[in-house]
Amino acid sequence: MPTTNAAAAPHAPAPAGGMPQPLAQFFIPAAASLQERQPRTLKHGDTFAVFDHNGDALAGPGSPEGLYHRDTRYLSHLYLTTGGARPMLLSSTLRDDNAALTCDLTNPDLFDEAGSLILGHDLVHIRRSRFLWNATCFERLAVRNFDTVARSVRLTLAFAADFADLFEVRGTTRSRRGEHHKPQVHPDGVTLTYAGLDKRRRQTRLRFEPAPNQISAEVALFDITLEPGELKPLFIEVRCDPDEVALPTRRAFFLALRDSRRALRASSSRAASISSSNEIFNEAARRSVSDLYMLVTDTPQGPYPYAGIPWFSTAFGRDALITALQMLWLDPAIAHGVLGYLAANQATSLDPAADAEPGKILHEMRQGEMAELGEVPFRRYYGSIDSTPLFILLAGAYLRRTGDQDTIRALWPHIEAALAWIDNHGDVDGDGFVEYARQTAEGLVNQGWKDSHDSIFHADGQLARGPVALAEVQAYVFGAWVAAAEIAATLGNAALAVDFEAKAERLRKRFDKAFFDAELGTYVLALDGDKRPCRVRASNAGHALFTGLALPERAAAVVGTLMAKPSFSGWGVRTLAATEARYNPMSYHNGSVWPHDNALIAAGFARYGFRREAARIFEGLYAASIYIDLHRLPELFCGFPRQRSHGPTFYPVACSPQAWAAATPLSLVQSCLGLGFDTSEGQITFDQPVMADFLNEITLRGVAINGGSIDVSLRRTGTEVVANVLSRRGHVRVVTMS
Repeated sequence: MPTTNAAAAPHAPAPAGGMPQPLAQFFIPAAASLQERQPRTLKHGDTFAVFDHNGDALAGPGSPEGLYHRDTRYLSHLYLTTGGARPMLLSSTLRDDNAALTCDLTNPDLFDEAGSLILGHDLVHIRRSRFLWNATCFERLAVRNFDTVARSVRLTLAFAADFADLFEVRGTTRSRRGEHHKPQVHPDGVTLTYAGLDKRRRQTRLRFEPAPNQISAEVALFDITLEPGELKPLFIEVRCDPDEVALPTRRAFFLALRDSRRALRASSSRAASISSSNEIFNEAARRSVSDLYMLVTDTPQGPYPYAGIPWFSTAFGRDALITALQMLWLDPAIAHGVLGYLAANQATSLDPAADAEPGKILHEMRQGEMAELGEVPFRRYYGSIDSTPLFILLAGAYLRRTGDQDTIRALWPHIEAALAWIDNHGDVDGDGFVEYARQTAEGLVNQGWKDSHDSIFHADGQLARGPVALAEVQAYVFGAWVAAAEIAATLGNAALAVDFEAKAERLRKRFDKAFFDAELGTYVLALDGDKRPCRVRASNAGHALFTGLALPERAAAVVGTLMAKPSFSGWGVRTLAATEARYNPMSYHNGSVWPHDNALIAAGFARYGFRREAARIFEGLYAASIYIDLHRLPELFCGFPRQRSHGPTFYPVACSPQAWAAATPLSLVQSCLGLGFDTSEGQITFDQPVMADFLNEITLRGVAINGGSIDVSLRRTGTEVVANVLSRRGHVRVVTMS
């Protein structure tokens, strides 16, 4: 996961006779639940916004709402009233492609100072249409009178910009801040300016068309007279760090709307599409694809999925690598962009403050004031133990999917550097396993995807002392050696390929001996710094199946343990079994259900032939999505047992949308259908396909290989699944193996 322990305790348990030890975990305080407000989110590039259902951003303690650009909140308050009262909500919807937010509002009963009714409710309709484009929030307010007589309406828009760093919004206290300059008020808008301690000048420019009747540094007021049935539009523009040249607000709105929709269509048109016999699943799949392409940011190296909104709208290594793996069958261009970006930002020297070592792959990059000043260590931070092997693993998977040797050849120096990091820095104590230990007190304590302070522990609940070797990290390293062997062989270095294969096989034998616990019926969570196994049943073991590290004879036991009642909630596999000491279904990592975790586990099940168990996971997550706003799987939800006629219990500060959660349904489709690619034969395969219970038919369109593509329908027939090619473009073969 990204660098935050939501709702984690700010102190570790106290040692005997001592005071609690503070942890630099940059946790998100759970003072306000995102679930209470079900925010509406928009994103484009390095800009994102969080609004409530009315389209407002309400300032207040713990509120994440506002307009953000490069990890700074450029608009912290936006509040629309009519006649001094907040309009009543009719509906609030995001377009299916996430291109725009539309809020339909109407007036409440309005009274004069004497208490007499001056405007009855539901006579004036207000439609707010809003989208982001090129660091700007564009909005059109369409106000219409549905009364039979003319009406005068006063609209007031209050606004403010606190220029808070994202980490401040998340709860970090700062002893010093920069300076807010005096606002500049213009006839048609306001400019708000902040000079940061990092010597950067940040500006928010609000513009209105038509110009307000009254305007100040905090409020714009519009007096509108409407004849019966008449509609009048207002255009609002909120620009982050504006340049000097600006088109009229109305014209800028329509040009930006055109350009944003063209760009979104162009990017999403690369992807294959999914439809099925289940309309609810179709809605969920469309939302997943829309969320992913909203989260994708264009970089000089190509498209890169940012991790999630609101807290993780930036480049994360682990999240993007896993998302790219999940999306690889659908759109390989994402993997190409991720590999290129991470190669360009690979560490080349030792930097303990950033947990950087030569060859290591990025964990997180931030652009805000606190990161620039070093108040948080994440300006360019490398404190994840798994990004580096995942980088190599993705490179191998991309080569298998596309046959693109030119890209892999260009990446080869970076792959070699990553392999050298595994050998030279990843194995801290020379025991043959890759482990982590932060280099400074400011770095993350736990550096796997479960990075809460209490997520790695022993059977008695005692926290593990580092260096820690996680089960899933060894799986990723195994996958990296296998991928490196395939890449080396493809590039013509057979001797190196043999060496890498031997390293993978040695790791497999070593891992089985040290990590498999027959009494637990699964792999242990980790080895601590004393090589003591953390004898805990956790979801991490499923990742050993994902990359093929597990010996075939262990697979049935691992699958059985993960699908047993203590681990499988009915909605999905819990991060931690209910039998374990620190189990808490409301925790971030110790008993919750993470969709992406389940996607990787299901892929592992399918790899070892347990597709029906993978389909059970798919059914559980689909059933959960029925109860979720927009059918959008969140970052995580609570691990309480599934009950008949009840939905899942939501986690209060889960990000939504989150890239690897959005990609989960797409990955589960591939796992259940056994969808694979052989570029040497120009062949798309369906290996022992299984249909989840909620589906009878699924159609994939535009599945591409070697410059050709197919549309194919798969239908349940009795206990079998039959594939039927609907259309074919180019020389593409389809093979179904039963």
